Amino acid sequence: MTASSLQDGIDQAGSPLNLLWKPNAAPWLPEVVESEYAGWRAEQRAWHEGVAFLELSHHMSDTFLRGPDATRLLMDVSANELRDCAIGQAKQFVPVTPAGHIVSDGILLREDERSYTLSGPPTAHNWVKYHAEKDDYDVTFSTDPSSAFRGGAEPALFRYQIQGPLASDLVERAFGGPLPRTKFFHSTPVTLEGSSIRALRHGMAGQPGYEFIGNREDALPVREALVRAGEPLGLVHVGALAYTTASVESGWIPTPVPGIYTDPELDDYRRHLPLASLEGQRRLHGSFFSESIEDYYSSPYELGYGRIISFDHDFIGRDALLRAKDDVSRTKVTLVFDPADARAAMGTEPEFTLSYARQRVEARDGLVGITCHSASLDPAGTVLSLALVDNRFAEPGTEVSVVWGDHPGPGTAPDADLGFPRIRATVAPAPYDEYARTLYRGDA
Repeated sequence: MTASSLQDGIDQAGSPLNLLWKPNAAPWLPEVVESEYAGWRAEQRAWHEGVAFLELSHHMSDTFLRGPDATRLLMDVSANELRDCAIGQAKQFVPVTPAGHIVSDGILLREDERSYTLSGPPTAHNWVKYHAEKDDYDVTFSTDPSSAFRGGAEPALFRYQIQGPLASDLVERAFGGPLPRTKFFHSTPVTLEGSSIRALRHGMAGQPGYEFIGNREDALPVREALVRAGEPLGLVHVGALAYTTASVESGWIPTPVPGIYTDPELDDYRRHLPLASLEGQRRLHGSFFSESIEDYYSSPYELGYGRIISFDHDFIGRDALLRAKDDVSRTKVTLVFDPADARAAMGTEPEFTLSYARQRVEARDGLVGITCHSASLDPAGTVLSLALVDNRFAEPGTEVSVVWGDHPGPGTAPDADLGFPRIRATVAPAPYDEYARTLYRGDA
């Protein structure tokens, strides 16, 4: 029997962990763009010290929602308040399950009174589209998938980011002057090379900058104008390796495990999702192993989305989030790896480290947390990791250790001593970058 749905795959495998556990899985990298242009170290320095150009057109899915029920649908399936969302404003989209676990996240941009674009990994898109069809909202939608699933076609939209301390200088050179003052995560319509595009005020790893969004047919002249304006400023193109590290500094945990695999209320949803979906093909691995997929779930509070949650409307998971509001046991932190320990565990001079593995974080009491995203950061001089740790170990300066390795999975005891190296690490805040942590949203 061929498994066609996510639930079919779980049933045939015997459990969600049997389906998803993939030791030594290669990390995801953005599609189409080169791995490196100037070298990952120089590219990281560019958004810290100069100006960087990032091609973001290929690795995200876009779902375009239109209709009189678009706002109601999006508020019914997420913790977001959208009635006060201005046209041109973007918000971090936070859908949760009935049990209060995160489904995924995404970036939601309001195009007009009845229209939105949801961008990011397809997990949140699948959730929205399922409920739009199931509950008969007066809304239409279409999805432009990432280039990994587009069959060679060009994306519907282009997205170019200009980031770094010299980003404003580049923008003024390209547009002949400064752009209209725009709040963080708000956008303004602008024209470049005769093309009407949207300038979203956005930052990366705490650095100032813009994301320029427009229709694909305008991509080339816009790109050429931005690159031409940046050349005298030493513009550096950022490749896939360096790009994946920015979220570690800015405190964003990509693609958290969706809390959908076991809840009986979501049986129909699992049967709706194809096994070939991201939800059915995600790669779980690392030194932390549990037979229960629920041990990999997270809440929006743990991920730092508490400020986004609005209880002024009814939505899926509202009651569960209310109950959990004052009982959050884990905190998102940055772990700064001891450089010598990291070299010993990963190689004498690791050229580049990138991992989405769930590694054990330990203290004298034993297990105190798990990592979610680890990467080499040249400006930090070591590897940083975003992790969820017990609140009592979340104070900056706390010493912990990270167990670096890949548990073989089902058939081996979760707490088996497999001889994996331990890397000393120091807890730091998340976001790690001070600007991102303190001033990033000062004018939101």
